[in-house]
Amino acid sequence: MVAASRARRRERRRRGPSPRAASRGTTILSNDISKNQHLPHSHTQDTWATDTLDTTIAPGTGVASEAAIDPGAADAPDTVVNPGADVDPGADVDPGAGVNPGAGVNPGAGVDPGASVVVDPIRAEAHWVDRDTVLWRVDPSCAHVLAFSPEGGIARDGKGELIGDLGLIRLTPGTLSEEQRRRWPHLAAYTALKVDPSDEGLVRQALRGQVVAVAAEPGAPPNVTCVQIPGVLDDLYAAKAAQAVLGPAGGRLSLWAPTARRVELVLHGPDRAVHPMRRDDESGIWWLPCPPLWRGREYTYLVTVYSPKDGAVVTNEVTDPYSLDVTADGVRGRLVDLDDPALKPPGWDTSAKPAPVPQVSIYELHVRDFSASDASVPAGRRGTYAAFDVEDSAGMRELRALAGDGLTHVHLLPVFDFATVPERRQDRTEPDADALAALPADSDRQQELVARTAAEDSFNWGYDPLHYTVPEGSYATEPDNRIREFRGMVAALNRAGLRVVMDVVYNHTHSTDVLDPIVPGYYHRRLEDGTLATSTCCANTAPEHAMMGKLIVDSVTTWAKQYKIDGFRFDLMGHHPKANLLAVRAALDRIDPSIILYGEGWNFGEVADDARFEQATQANLAGTGIGTFSDRLRDAVRGGSTFDDDPRVQGFGSGLAGAPNGAAANGTAEQRRDRLAHGTDLIMVGLTGSLRDYVLPSGRKGSQIDYHGSPAGYTASPGEAVTYVDAHDNETLFDALAYKLPQSTPMADRVRMQVLSLATVLLGQGAAFVHAGSERLRSKSLDRNSYDSGDWFNRLLWDCSAGNGFAAGLPPKADNEPRWPIAGPLLADPALRPDCAAINACRARFGELLRIRASSRAFALGSPEEVRRRLTFPGSPEEREGVIVMHVDTSGLDPRWTSVTVVFNATPSACAQAVEALAGRAVALHPVLAGSDDAVVRCSSFDPATGTLTVPARTVAVFVAS
Repeated sequence: MVAASRARRRERRRRGPSPRAASRGTTILSNDISKNQHLPHSHTQDTWATDTLDTTIAPGTGVASEAAIDPGAADAPDTVVNPGADVDPGADVDPGAGVNPGAGVNPGAGVDPGASVVVDPIRAEAHWVDRDTVLWRVDPSCAHVLAFSPEGGIARDGKGELIGDLGLIRLTPGTLSEEQRRRWPHLAAYTALKVDPSDEGLVRQALRGQVVAVAAEPGAPPNVTCVQIPGVLDDLYAAKAAQAVLGPAGGRLSLWAPTARRVELVLHGPDRAVHPMRRDDESGIWWLPCPPLWRGREYTYLVTVYSPKDGAVVTNEVTDPYSLDVTADGVRGRLVDLDDPALKPPGWDTSAKPAPVPQVSIYELHVRDFSASDASVPAGRRGTYAAFDVEDSAGMRELRALAGDGLTHVHLLPVFDFATVPERRQDRTEPDADALAALPADSDRQQELVARTAAEDSFNWGYDPLHYTVPEGSYATEPDNRIREFRGMVAALNRAGLRVVMDVVYNHTHSTDVLDPIVPGYYHRRLEDGTLATSTCCANTAPEHAMMGKLIVDSVTTWAKQYKIDGFRFDLMGHHPKANLLAVRAALDRIDPSIILYGEGWNFGEVADDARFEQATQANLAGTGIGTFSDRLRDAVRGGSTFDDDPRVQGFGSGLAGAPNGAAANGTAEQRRDRLAHGTDLIMVGLTGSLRDYVLPSGRKGSQIDYHGSPAGYTASPGEAVTYVDAHDNETLFDALAYKLPQSTPMADRVRMQVLSLATVLLGQGAAFVHAGSERLRSKSLDRNSYDSGDWFNRLLWDCSAGNGFAAGLPPKADNEPRWPIAGPLLADPALRPDCAAINACRARFGELLRIRASSRAFALGSPEEVRRRLTFPGSPEEREGVIVMHVDTSGLDPRWTSVTVVFNATPSACAQAVEALAGRAVALHPVLAGSDDAVVRCSSFDPATGTLTVPARTVAVFVAS
């Protein structure tokens, strides 16, 4: 998957520099691994005149010069050959493609020294989409060919003639079929060029070397470009390869590398050995028997392949994309059997999971945050998987308490092998915590000290994949213990009453040095001109390509089976085809239908608006049962959006209803009223589970409510919505309210608005999603992008006497400096630092909301029909200025109550709301709230004569009718 060393790089947004060793995607040097040393190969020199395209090719051969190929070069020793396998042991292999420790970069070997390289390796404007079709934006009246060279080095001499070790495939104008237009919509307007039937026998050979497309007219310089080949590779090889078991499994090692000239297995250790692998020509898979005695050995592959970026055949030493274990920093794979008892914590095979319940609630947690600041965890276990196995720690006591209140799932930020934290503790450097704590609350020195060690410290969110199916090693007490300790964490969370969700990041890799050295040009998405797509902020992968899609499905199912994962959250899921997510869903259903699946269904980048395929976006996934984050309610509750220049734009939960903060960004009083009314509609849609067909009191459907040009309601079923008001991205809810509420707002009222905002998540339909610590007023000192902000800005403090993380200094400059003039006075204000009373009050109210959610099916109606039939929003538009009443008819559904009514009062005054359906009924405050130690909510009342509910200011109250 990755070459045997790591490059340090910094990525925008939430990506960090990779501190792990040297570079990836490089060639190898005997027993050691070095950077940028490639292995050129000799080849013969021939010329091809560009003005004689139609006369120089021998009919039926397409060959303009003989390729230097030895058909028998790949014969492997009998000890590694399966005599019954359907393979060609010598197909298209160059016997000179071995390791040359002294070789340097020489992409023009064998070419006239005066020649220049014909094509820019980055420019690849022709698209070979299947075995007989090339799409290219060119004049169809030109003469067209594909020129290929087994060794690379196609060049043009001073006379304009192409020279090198060339073969030719003739192309003729054709048309696209409707199926091809459907599969390649972004290329549908291109000229279709068809491979001459007499040259079809050259296609597989051409793909294992350099391929360029040429369009020319007599007497004119040719138009020459590199060729994008994923489509033709899928057409030729995927039918069989997609059904194969890859990686270390079934007594074999198997690697898909259809363009490789040769693949060898390297077993490392004192008796380092190199084993030639055999190629199955039908699937493009290279394989080798893997005897049990190899278990525990470290391994890599030597892949000899034409590299477009190098312009030559090179030998890359890479790790296995299907690795199940790796050495520290992912330098090499390790052969393991996941059924080995040594890799299982005690009781793993018989451990029980909590039963699934319909009222799903998810707690988003970072492994390191969980215990890095927890003094009740032994120092050696802090920040690791093993901290979850400390049952009497403050953190585990709190997770058990949350589960007891009704929390169902813990969502772990990336825990696969990622690039941006050194895995050995001795390789890390941390800032001085005492020095940080001694600095003023509004100082810029904290962020400066954190930035100095950010590339080598222990913290990163981890959205920088290296090995998709290996646990991250920096979270283990020792990297070699990663598998057992990861499983121990899952078992501990299950014992605490919680199911486990993994945050997975298959939409990009840390760089193209991951995956690309194995099959150059295949695993990553390229734009129409051949440049790398980076809309994810990193090297975008291409799940629309069959074998990348297969890797994703295979990886997810391994986590589900071998690590007992109960859910998957897909990062930037909209960059995946819908078909890929449906394949994942189908595979998980075969394992356990209760496994949940959700993700970010954002619509942007080169794939936006289904430009290349039907995306896994919010609207497209309606009806699939796959969940997407609903940003509609989030923005309406918090106020503004994540892209605001001024963070003080207010919303329903941050003072828009009666507590203006004076910021010009909030507009006039009339504009604020209009925004509040629209935000109220967005919240009501969110409370239904973002249903597109639910009719609001205004008479408009959810799909008819506008959200920045998109429909607010987009789901077909409430379970397809994941509702939230904060997450690891952007400011925490407490920090957002610090910016948005008037600075003079008392801490007690800040707690009430925090709770009311969280209530819109916990008391609605769909899955409820909460960022870890929001129940404790967690702050990141106003940091809006803490991906690389160290432990200091990401502290999760279980001890309320240590505060909530606020006033830890100005947030890191890179993403927050424009807000420093606003942030500084807030951080310096001691009234904005919550004490234990405030933190404990928020936690208590949050627990009450969880218990209310778990108490009734009113908050998990299940089907859109039931939501439309049972859920209403009583009251007039005037009554809804800062107040939302939600009434759920639970007759025949709840054994105790015939209805549940929720009042969200976001105003600074008490409200009285008449609900006609409740008049004359026996209605009381929900038992959980009746027993609350919050004296304010206990003042909520009901008048049976009029059906009027009275609720205090800044309060959410729940009433039940018996």
